[in-house]
Amino acid sequence: MIKLLALDLDGTLLNSKGVVSDANRAAIRAAENRGVLVTIATGRRFRDGRPVGIDLELNAPLITHNGALIKYADSLETVAVSLLPSETALEVIRVGKEFGGDALVSADPHGKGSLLYDRVADDNIPFQRYIRWSEMLHGNEAYEAVRHVDSLESILADHEVIHISFSGTCVPMDEMIEVLKTELGDTVTVLPTIYPRRDFTLIDILPSDASKGKGVEKLALMNGLKPENVMTMGDNFNDLEMLEFAGTPVVMGNADPSLLERGEFYTTVINDENGVAAAIEQFILSEEIL
Repeated sequence: MIKLLALDLDGTLLNSKGVVSDANRAAIRAAENRGVLVTIATGRRFRDGRPVGIDLELNAPLITHNGALIKYADSLETVAVSLLPSETALEVIRVGKEFGGDALVSADPHGKGSLLYDRVADDNIPFQRYIRWSEMLHGNEAYEAVRHVDSLESILADHEVIHISFSGTCVPMDEMIEVLKTELGDTVTVLPTIYPRRDFTLIDILPSDASKGKGVEKLALMNGLKPENVMTMGDNFNDLEMLEFAGTPVVMGNADPSLLERGEFYTTVINDENGVAAAIEQFILSEEIL
């Protein structure tokens, strides 16, 4: 019986307008009423995912930063965190900058979190858009949420680093992924999130022991659950490990084609057609209560 449901946010729980539909909201509440722990498992940093967790009043801690930080949205209690060692973080920034990338450093896991950067290239439109979106999302807390610093290298020693991101258009980011993997090896986890239709790629560089799959596994173990008790839903490459872990893995109809081709994964309808609600109805609400 399914006892833990982990939902990706963008492209999965959220529709194309970035909103949780009424149908998805009602289905989540019905699942919780069945005794299911419901969480979001997102590549977003905690501060960016927290508003959704608070709005939905989820009964489980959030799995954020692609699994590197598990934390309660309301109380800010940190359940588990993996950090990048300072020397590794410096090496990530060195490699990324030598390639020409602009680094976003996610730090300070025991509060709401802060995002640090020291430069933005004029042609890095995705990065500029993200900074504006994040500042708008956090309103009065924008300054502490997103901070420009003179030099990332000079301030890293004063911060606990959860993960580092680079973003841009697909072709140069594809090249950057290979460079990062070649130069950094198994000292980190490199997770791309790719949206070809938007010509946008986000690369997250995480501690070597972090991924959505490991985050979901940690939460399951904390609650005495096995993979067969777990259902996960996602649409992109950073969801792959948690889909492979779960006894009931579900991919969205709008997922990357390579995920839709995986015969062991179930498929639901697209995020704009309440795919989360449809899957909850099929796999959780239709189960017989023992």
